[in-house]
Amino acid sequence: MNSKNTKAGLHKVLVNKSLVLTFVMLFLSVVAFAQGKKQVSGTINDNTGMGMPGVSVIEVGTTNSVATDIDGKFVITATVGSTLEISFIGYETQSVTVTENTSNIELTLQEGALMLDAVELVSVGYGTMRKQDLTGAISTVGEKDLVKGNVTSTERVLQGKVAGLAVVQDTGDPSSGSSLRLRGGTSLTASNSPLIVVDGVAGVDINVVQPSDIKSIDVLKDASATAIYGSRGANGVIIITTKSGKKGLSVVYNGFTSVGKASNNLDLLSANQWRAYVRDNNLMDAVDYGADTNWQKEIQQTAYSQNHSLSINSGSEDGGLRASLQYFDNEGIIKRSGMERLSGNISVYQYALDKAIKFDMGLMANIDKWHPVDYRIFERSFNLNPTIPVYDENGDFTSVGGTLYENPVEILTNRTADSKRHRLLGYFKTEVNLFNDFKAVVNTSLEHNALNADQYKPSYAVLEGRTENGYGQKTYGEYTTAQVEAYLNYNKMFGKHSVNGMLGYSYLENVYEGFGAQRSGFETDLFGYNNLGAGYNYRLGDVYSYKGKSNLVSFFGRANYSYDGKYMATATVRRDGSSRFGANNKWGVFPSASVAWRISDENFMDWSDNWLGNLKIRAGYGVTGNQDGIGEYKSLSILGVGQDSYYNPATDSWSLAYSPTQNPNPDLKWEETQQLNLGLDFTLFNRISGSFEYYSKTTKDLLYTYQVPQPPYLVGTMLANVGELSNKGVELTLSADIINNDKFTWSVNTNFSHNKQMIEKLSNQTYDTDVIYSGSLHGLSGMSNQFSQIIAEGYPVGTFWGKEFLGFDENGEFILSEEDKAIGDVQPDLIMGLSMNFTYDKFDFGFTSYGMFGQEVLNATNMMLYTPNRLPAYNVPDDFIGSGINSAPTFSSYWIEKASFFRLQTVTLGYTFPFKDNGSKLRIYVLGENLAVFTNYDGTDPEVNLTGLDNPGMDRFNNFPRPRTFSVGLNFTLSK
Repeated sequence: MNSKNTKAGLHKVLVNKSLVLTFVMLFLSVVAFAQGKKQVSGTINDNTGMGMPGVSVIEVGTTNSVATDIDGKFVITATVGSTLEISFIGYETQSVTVTENTSNIELTLQEGALMLDAVELVSVGYGTMRKQDLTGAISTVGEKDLVKGNVTSTERVLQGKVAGLAVVQDTGDPSSGSSLRLRGGTSLTASNSPLIVVDGVAGVDINVVQPSDIKSIDVLKDASATAIYGSRGANGVIIITTKSGKKGLSVVYNGFTSVGKASNNLDLLSANQWRAYVRDNNLMDAVDYGADTNWQKEIQQTAYSQNHSLSINSGSEDGGLRASLQYFDNEGIIKRSGMERLSGNISVYQYALDKAIKFDMGLMANIDKWHPVDYRIFERSFNLNPTIPVYDENGDFTSVGGTLYENPVEILTNRTADSKRHRLLGYFKTEVNLFNDFKAVVNTSLEHNALNADQYKPSYAVLEGRTENGYGQKTYGEYTTAQVEAYLNYNKMFGKHSVNGMLGYSYLENVYEGFGAQRSGFETDLFGYNNLGAGYNYRLGDVYSYKGKSNLVSFFGRANYSYDGKYMATATVRRDGSSRFGANNKWGVFPSASVAWRISDENFMDWSDNWLGNLKIRAGYGVTGNQDGIGEYKSLSILGVGQDSYYNPATDSWSLAYSPTQNPNPDLKWEETQQLNLGLDFTLFNRISGSFEYYSKTTKDLLYTYQVPQPPYLVGTMLANVGELSNKGVELTLSADIINNDKFTWSVNTNFSHNKQMIEKLSNQTYDTDVIYSGSLHGLSGMSNQFSQIIAEGYPVGTFWGKEFLGFDENGEFILSEEDKAIGDVQPDLIMGLSMNFTYDKFDFGFTSYGMFGQEVLNATNMMLYTPNRLPAYNVPDDFIGSGINSAPTFSSYWIEKASFFRLQTVTLGYTFPFKDNGSKLRIYVLGENLAVFTNYDGTDPEVNLTGLDNPGMDRFNNFPRPRTFSVGLNFTLSK
């Protein structure tokens, strides 16, 4: 054979064999790949059995990774024979080898050395993040740290719990809520309350959620955290996560009964003290009616309250539910002021398509019924002579003529006032795992609130009833908000890099409507408010109705990046379009950015490992808005019915004329807040964790109604964006596990905050005002059309403005300064909260407290009561006798008091009986509320309203006393 041909043939054979071998290897590789990849699902729990979200599951040696969802579940496709590494900061890392038989993994992670406060999951708006990875200022309050007891409004559970958040309850009325203000107010006329988000639904009424259904609350403070909510985020955001179904079966009952009395009353003259004064001063015209009446206590009662809640939880790997029902009855310490509430909550989750899809549904509803109190009873209870009996010799209410001298018990008794409020929130959320790294979420929701208010004053009632020959009124109002939000999340880890992105769209529609009717002149009182047509007196305005609608369309996005867990950055942007805005400003853009550096993880910090952890510095800046000050149609020209009439010759009659009532303003827009935040987080000795914040925020384009010339304007006022307001402050939060062993634990939580507010600007070239007067004194004796406060450049909101008290002359008259000046302000210098919890064996003990310091209050009640011409007809405080005051009521700095206080809010002692290892237990406890207030303030309570322009920082006869309450309760948990 030719050697050349032989070599050629051999080459051909080798090539063919190589081709065959290549195809064989390729085929085997495909087969091996097809056989070697396997989809693995699983659940990661903590040591309490709760699913852990945000846990990293990574295929070792690859970039293939996923994170667990909110329930601790995950799905990953991995190679047979590979190792999955499951890790979460603060917990021991675990590894699992993937075999042919591996399909479902269920692990319980054990806590590591790092404190859990540094690794908890936090809601950040349209998602969650580990607290370890936060770049913004966010505070979290867990279920066990919420304020407990007779909580009639849900916002009270945060009182004293969050640095920078002022929760002010200025009344003991069980039907009244509390005001919320975060890092100072940002508006003059709009709401200063944070945006409320419940289970992902933004802008809802916080009281649709009951305290017993709350799992955690996250408070977003700075603009880098709140800008994702755009034109609604300027006042901060409070995100509430409710309890949901979890694996297992359990039934929980919580109940208590309580008794309460007024914690404080004004110290007025008793009947014997009044008689002694009359005798000592030889007041011959004084009338002694023979009784000994404490009018304040006559309108009060011992309030008995009860609360019962029952919840059922049932869940498995694929689905579950939680349902709760609660009944709350608070009698109120003022007679006929009680409130009843019935509430329910149900949440359901279900997985489908091998956990590629998750459905969540929730429904919350409650009904409140209460009897509103006529607050005029308090002034009357201070005025009436203590010798006047409640009832005369015929058993009728005693009636003595005089100005503001009606019998307060009669006012309470001889009227019917019934109010009813319905709240409902429902949502349906779908989550779809599109790929390993992408998740799509669609959340639809509907909120509906309605309020009925009815009252009737019979023809024999002293206030309005007699003069009107019976007066009846019925009002109804409701609003409905529908929202659809869709967003896409991307989450990827590769090596030391972690990237998260989110893009979303939101559509909101709000519709509100209502009507009212009133009538007087009734031939009989038998119908009450149920037959207004029976009244024969009809006046213009007795019947009215209204309806309005607004829309908000938004596009939003967020990007998070982290390298090696040490360097983190976040950027967000939102674009809002609102029907409320003027034609020239229909859309607003709200960006933010923040960065963080975990210094403690750097090699040069190794020397501090034994005592310092999670040392992280943060910086953020962002722009947010507040559109609450713009009501519907405020940018448009509006016509309304006035008092004028015109003659219509076609009908030969006179008709009411329509005329302009509002000028158009096409430039009307949101109030814009720009905020810088610098933060420091730290952990000391694995026992103490804390954060320090510095912020500076400026609100521009403040809304206010300005006077404008006529012409060219048709109406003399205009709502416009003009002013500027600044807030600067610092916050400190500390938490410590001082002692933590099997027998005894002692934990402490405290926070402090300081804020300084200033009006920077009120006018521009078009709209001008030197000062805005607020804090009206109108209605007080001798003070018609007077004001106690100003809003002016260079001063904080709520600055008291008047004459300075210099002393008394020889006749007991006030000596006052000639010029008006700033004589105080309502802004507190320091707000703090302090709570401690102890456990010993099966006993637990704890207390919560809070305080406000540096604010000043106008004691207008004392200003009216400390008057010499009140006696003997009217009552006066005890210490007025001998005070030497001999002057008519005059507003001055004499009546401005330091109103700093520290309140012991709750004290609890409990004992727990454990039943079985499965978690069943019974706990009994006693609870005291509002046990002590440490203050130098002379009024009944130093905690007064600090918001709005009407009467901030003013104690003005609206002293609905706060109760001091003692409760006995039990918690029972049955687990299977």
